[in-house]
Order: sequence, then C-alpha cells, then structure tokens
Amino acid sequence: MAEQDVVFWYWWVLAVGFLALEIVVTGFFFLWLSVAAFIVGAVLLLMPSTSFEVQLFLFSVLAVSSLLGWRKYARTREVDQTDHPFLNKRGAQYIGRTFEMVTPIKNGQGKIKVGDSLWLVRGEDCPLGSKVKVVAVKGTVFEVEVCR
Repeated sequence: MAEQDVVFWYWWVLAVGFLALEIVVTGFFFLWLSVAAFIVGAVLLLMPSTSFEVQLFLFSVLAVSSLLGWRKYARTREVDQTDHPFLNKRGAQYIGRTFEMVTPIKNGQGKIKVGDSLWLVRGEDCPLGSKVKVVAVKGTVFEVEVCR
C-alpha cells in the first residue's frame, strides 16, 4: 500500500467504528482499540510521511498496551461497598428473622406475612400462629425452620 493511500481520517473513521461496536458489545474491549486507532490517526496527521507498516505496528502496540493497562487497573480497583447490600435481593434481607405463620404449613408449604406481603414458605408441618425462622431463600420461596 502506498503512503498516499492512507490518510489520518481513515484511522479516525476506524476509531468511530470501534466506538460503535463498543456500544453494541460491552466489555471495554473495542474502546481501547478505538483509542489506539485515534492516536495513530493523530500521529499520521502530525507526521503524514509515516509508513503503513509503522502505523500498523503503532496501532498494535497501543491496542495491546491499553488493553493490558485497563485489565491491570480494573483488577486493582476496589468494588464499592453499598450501605444497602440486599437492595435487589428483597428476600435475602429476611434471612435470620422470625415471623408468625398466617396459614399452617401442610405438606411442606404454608404462608407468612412480611409487612404487607404474603410469602410462600417451605418447611416441616406446623400449625397456624407458629413462629418460624427464615433460613434460606430459593427464588420467591422462604425455607423456614420452626422455632420451639
């Protein structure tokens, strides 16, 4: 390929294409390819006589180094802890709490009232009004044990 065939904005169009792919395919992979293509385009704008081989080499080095740099940064970054760890796990916040049965557990199933909601429970058979402790949540069903 002749030097006049590749113009800086070709790299920038490639960079925009990688950005469009990043929007569709998540994971921060194409973002770094986009950054590398943009930088190569900027280098070519400043030094138009750069050979195509040097451009490809520069793109390769920048793409690999930015990907590796991102992975290293992402591994060392701490995950933010929240003050509401069960925000999207409503049932999990009830593990360890005790409730009164509103329907008896017969054949392993019954119901308890939590706030203004009724929850299906599974456990050993027990009469209406018994106290049960939630020990696990499986989907929307509480696994309970009878408090004695």
